[in-house]
Amino acid sequence: MTQLFPKWTNKLPQILGALVLAGGGLVTFVVSYWFSPKHTDVGYAPEQPVAYSHKLHAGLLGMDCRYCHQDAERGPHASVPDTNTCMNCHGQVLPQSPKLEPVRQSAKNGTPIPWIKVHMLPEYAYFNHEAHLRAGVGCVSCHGRIDKMEVVRQAEPLSMGWCLECHRNPEKHLRPQSEITNMEYEHDLAVALKIKEDKKLNPPTQCSGCHR
Repeated sequence: MTQLFPKWTNKLPQILGALVLAGGGLVTFVVSYWFSPKHTDVGYAPEQPVAYSHKLHAGLLGMDCRYCHQDAERGPHASVPDTNTCMNCHGQVLPQSPKLEPVRQSAKNGTPIPWIKVHMLPEYAYFNHEAHLRAGVGCVSCHGRIDKMEVVRQAEPLSMGWCLECHRNPEKHLRPQSEITNMEYEHDLAVALKIKEDKKLNPPTQCSGCHR
């Protein structure tokens, strides 16, 4: 009987199976690597309604983060400054600058400046600024070197895996309470371990710790 197909076609199912597995692996890698917050969120830097320079205010002028983000130590949200906070300085400093016209209009009309949020977490994830600052986690751990940013951008992925890594090894991010907003603080492991021990820190790693 004449053979209809050449012998090499006997290996066709194995070849196709290997291609399917390789293709599936490639797709999985591409999605898990390039579709992760590390690549989709890090670097996000929206244009704000007022060109506020953290490099100038927090860096060159040395303003403390808590002057503008007043609720960071008192509750779950750091909050953005209201117009009166801006005008405390700019009522006297550059009061006629064209760049500050939206701020002056906001103060005059009583309408808030529509700042665009940069660091966003899913609604199903609970994060409390107060708890982290009280534990000794510095602003720079999550927000990066804000004092060097002309335009604020997201510096860390803020993903579940990234958060869990910190919760499992918090000593990498702990510092004295007096250094919370110090962007140039040099980490000291011995100091961090003592803080962890003194405060009996044991960050939750179970689901209910962040999903409520």
